[in-house]
Amino acid sequence: MRRMMGFVAALVVVSAAHAQFGRGGAEWTTSAGDAQRSSWIRTDPKISKDSVQKPGFQFLWKVKFNNDPRELNSLTSASLMNSYIGYRGFRSYAFTGGSSNSVFAVDTDLGRLEWQKQFALGAQPAAGTWACPGGMTANLTRPTSTAFPDAGPGGRGGRGGPAHSGVGEAGEGAATIKEINAAAAGRGAGGRGANAAAPAPPGGRGADAAGRGGRAPGGGGGFGRQPSLVYALSSDGMLHSLYVSNGEEPEVPVHFLPAGANAGGLIVADGVAYAATSQGCGSAANGVWALDLASKAVTSWKSASGGVAGSAGVAINSDGTLYVATEGGELLSLDAKTLSPKDAYKAGPGFTSSPVIFQYKDKTLIAALAKDGSIQLLDTAALSKSLFKTPASPATADQPPGALASWQDSAGTRLILAPGSSAIVAWKVADQNGALSLQPAWTSREMVSPLTPMILNGVAFAVSSGEFRTNDTKVTAAQRAQRSTPAVLYALDGTTGKELWSSGKTMTSFVHGGGLSGGASQLYLGTYDGTFYAFGIWIEHE
Repeated sequence: MRRMMGFVAALVVVSAAHAQFGRGGAEWTTSAGDAQRSSWIRTDPKISKDSVQKPGFQFLWKVKFNNDPRELNSLTSASLMNSYIGYRGFRSYAFTGGSSNSVFAVDTDLGRLEWQKQFALGAQPAAGTWACPGGMTANLTRPTSTAFPDAGPGGRGGRGGPAHSGVGEAGEGAATIKEINAAAAGRGAGGRGANAAAPAPPGGRGADAAGRGGRAPGGGGGFGRQPSLVYALSSDGMLHSLYVSNGEEPEVPVHFLPAGANAGGLIVADGVAYAATSQGCGSAANGVWALDLASKAVTSWKSASGGVAGSAGVAINSDGTLYVATEGGELLSLDAKTLSPKDAYKAGPGFTSSPVIFQYKDKTLIAALAKDGSIQLLDTAALSKSLFKTPASPATADQPPGALASWQDSAGTRLILAPGSSAIVAWKVADQNGALSLQPAWTSREMVSPLTPMILNGVAFAVSSGEFRTNDTKVTAAQRAQRSTPAVLYALDGTTGKELWSSGKTMTSFVHGGGLSGGASQLYLGTYDGTFYAFGIWIEHE
């Protein structure tokens, strides 16, 4: 007991110190980084427009996973945890899902597989099709705050120190997982805030972490205790909660969706898990689904205008309101608890991207990409009327499900970045006497089927996915894979689009369905062949 009390006391001190001087900063907890789906990390201590052009920013490591693709689906975008504190000391993790119903956890400091989890399904998955690939389709997620992320204390974020190990007092050894579970349960007995983590599992057990620096889940800065669970949605429709340290499940999986659903945009916010479905796969109606993690009650909203558009599912405003775009051309706001529609906008063409929400002056705006390549700009306070619509553009028309990215530079210019068929197209928000519009900003260098970019401290990282895309449904997944080319990562000036760096021939396979994750001076990307890559700046270790 004395050993455990000493360990807990030391851990609290180390946790606070690590939050103040260590990695800290906003974390990439879910698809597109945050609840608003911005794909933007505000600050970083090492990555900048200057540093990516100098020696030091580079390919770091790669890990090959044992995963079988389903159609072209392979690895999902990763959810990150930049400074976990457990019985083995500090760890930084990336969690990615495999189409073969697997979860992989990578120690991103050491570039090694920490653990993996293969879900045992009640029934063998049916053979996939192009529309309904089967297998795990949704990203992994950690609990995410609905608040707009900030830059962290003093504008600093990301890693600032080496990794360490945690041990007990001299001659007493390290604390065990069981002891830390018990300590965490004792400390976690208090009430939950508006953005608190999921409730403790049955039996009084808490999470497997001691304490962590950070703000609300997914936010940057401050001090507090983060949740230590990562959530996965397997192809049989079960929601799994897993300890980040070892992949163990503290409670039995919960039934969430019909088996075989084509699900995406998994996010956990304010104690509720949300996911979106499309294509009517596995008897799952097109729409949005919500699972209350405390009561286990499932609520759904069924779309009357096609499947949910985009790869990131719903976007969530800071007040908790959900926003969803449909393939039939509707953009709706939904109540967070009941999923009842609150307001709606009906566009001409259908949407192809998930919405992105952002703040501009005194307004909270929302944008989505349509099938004709136009971008709709709306005010969340009056959703039924469009503020502005860009002209139709062949460069961004008829794109597969995706997402937009949005960020604001140091001069206060707000930009929206849209992946096109062969380039990234950037628009800036303009205000002329109160009339808002979107004006062309820049177009990137040519790329092959680019993915949604992410912005890290003013650098726009974009992926030329290399995927061969065609509307000919007779072309099989194997034929598409054969005609695809290796992916390339580019670093661009987020304000001008100028190319600053390229990964060249580092990657040997293409990307489909996944995407970039990043923060803490590193970026991560999984390719079709099951390889997980890391790029960025090395972190020194002790």
